[in-house]
Amino acid sequence: MLRRVSQNRRARHDYDVLETFECGIALRGAEVKALRAGQMTLQDSYARVESGEVWLLGAHVAPYEYSSGFGRVDPDRPRKLLLHRRQIDELQGRVAQQALTLVPLSVYFKDGIAKVELALARGRKVYDKRRAIAERDAKREVDRALKEHSR
Repeated sequence: MLRRVSQNRRARHDYDVLETFECGIALRGAEVKALRAGQMTLQDSYARVESGEVWLLGAHVAPYEYSSGFGRVDPDRPRKLLLHRRQIDELQGRVAQQALTLVPLSVYFKDGIAKVELALARGRKVYDKRRAIAERDAKREVDRALKEHSR
C-alpha cells in the first residue's frame, strides 16, 4: 500500500523521464513524523551522485511542530538516498556520458518505509514543452468527442 507524501508536478513537464528508480531516504530526528504529516516539498529539488553516494538536494522538510531540541534538523539539508551499488554506478555513468539529470518525482510510504521515486531524465526544450501541451490538449478533445458520441 502506497501513501503519497509529496509529488514534483513540474518534473514531468520540464523533463522527459527515461527511467525511474525506487530508493530509500536517510532521515533524522522528527523528519519521519513531518513526512507523515505531509510537510515536504520537492519543488526545485534534484539528486546528485557524489563520491559513490546519491544525495537529494533542494528538498524541504518542514520542521515537525511538536519536536524540540533533539528532533530539530536543518529543513533544507542534503539527504542521502539509499540504492544498491550497481544502481549508483549505472546512474553515475549515464549522468556523466549522456548529459542526463536525476530528478525526484515523488516521496511516499511503502509498508511504513519512506521511499523516493527518482527519475533519470533529459531536460526538455521550450518547443518540446509546447508540443507536449498541444498533444495533451488534442487527446483531451478526442476523448471528449468520443464520450459525447457514445451518449
